[in-house]
Amino acid sequence: MTIDCQEYRKTMELLALRLRLQNETPNPEELEEIQEKIRILEKELKVD
Repeated sequence: MTIDCQEYRKTMELLALRLRLQNETPNPEELEEIQEKIRILEKELKVD
């Protein structure tokens, strides 16, 4: 299985967002934005 640069970038962004949620306590507005970005990336990467 090979992935292209765009898929790799999205995977790394998803990982960073998940780690941010794990290590930080964002305010409610940031939390909502992060969760939405995670949902979008998971859908694009078909990780659901």
